[in-house]
Amino acid sequence: MTTPEKGLRWGILAAGGIASLFTKDLRTAGLDVAAVGARRPGAAAEFAARFGIPHAHESYEALAEDPDVDIVYVATPHPQHAANAILALEHGKHVLVEKPFTLNAAEAARVRDVARERGLLAMEAMWTRYLPHMVRIREILAAGTLGDVRAVFADHTQRISSDPLHRINALELGGGALLDLGIYPISFAWDVLGAPLTIASAAHLGQTGADNEVATIFTHAGGAISTSISASGSAGPNTAHIVGVDARIDIDRVWYNATSFRVTAAGGTVLEDYVSEVEGRGMQYQAIAAEGIIAAGRTDSDLLPIDETVAIMGTLDEVRRQIGLRYPSEAN
Repeated sequence: MTTPEKGLRWGILAAGGIASLFTKDLRTAGLDVAAVGARRPGAAAEFAARFGIPHAHESYEALAEDPDVDIVYVATPHPQHAANAILALEHGKHVLVEKPFTLNAAEAARVRDVARERGLLAMEAMWTRYLPHMVRIREILAAGTLGDVRAVFADHTQRISSDPLHRINALELGGGALLDLGIYPISFAWDVLGAPLTIASAAHLGQTGADNEVATIFTHAGGAISTSISASGSAGPNTAHIVGVDARIDIDRVWYNATSFRVTAAGGTVLEDYVSEVEGRGMQYQAIAAEGIIAAGRTDSDLLPIDETVAIMGTLDEVRRQIGLRYPSEAN
């Protein structure tokens, strides 16, 4: 793994669980973490002490104003992503925003537009796309090994919590299976097959109104089909499959983490057996990609362009429309 000759100085916006995982992987990769900002008293100082970060700020505004920060990782709850990303962008910082990028496509477009106006990178932290096994899978697809790809199947199902007070069940925090979990297989289907031409969705809404389970069926160019199942109250296999007329790819659990896969010809012969060798969780690859983009003088990701991020949020909007899911912060 290589990094740009002159690395960027990272600022971590929020000090929760996902921020901890990301920062740990930044340290694994030897990247420069310069500051952290949090609103809960003492949280930033504790986080900074745990990871050896020089600057701890007691507000997001102070982090955005820090002259020693070049790029901000936004790790707040979903409804805060757009405002936090725009705050950082307006202070001249590039942003890597946790997935889902925002609550909806309109918010995503606002972030994109601010980034473009200021000539800065705004990138969705869909870290799965940057993992080595996904890079290899795209090479296999580009080589035509599978032939005409006809179907993509993926699930993201976890038993998280049935507690109505838990974040996953809190509509005001964008809780539910779709934004937390479904974003992975839906983004995966986009990656392999492109934009869906038709969208069909079904869901079960829990007592808080959040979606406990959601399933999708999309059609894509050439009649290819993708399906996904996501759930926050039950754990499934968490595997993914790409099926072509000549061969298929079976990605092992947990498919959206660094994992193994095999390519099997239609007749049953194994053509490739890939095993990931990744240090840490693997979240550093998206950070290294972001640094490389900026070092090259560019402001958009080749693997997940900002326009695609906005369009994927539009797909999630349509799924929510079909299943009757609306968040309190969205205008009536």
